[in-house]
Amino acid sequence: MERRRLRLLYVVGIALNAIALTAAWTAGELLFAGTFALVMVYLGLRYWMVATDRT
Repeated sequence: MERRRLRLLYVVGIALNAIALTAAWTAGELLFAGTFALVMVYLGLRYWMVATDRT
């Protein structure tokens, strides 16, 4: 898959996780909110790796 499409998918994934994180946080489900936050960090790291790949 080309890098541009991968970056778009990572951004969409981060946005969806942000929505889920907000919903979990407002519902008081802190364990789920923490899980969504970890997934967002992972997706952000993967986005950074794809965006800075020079090969």
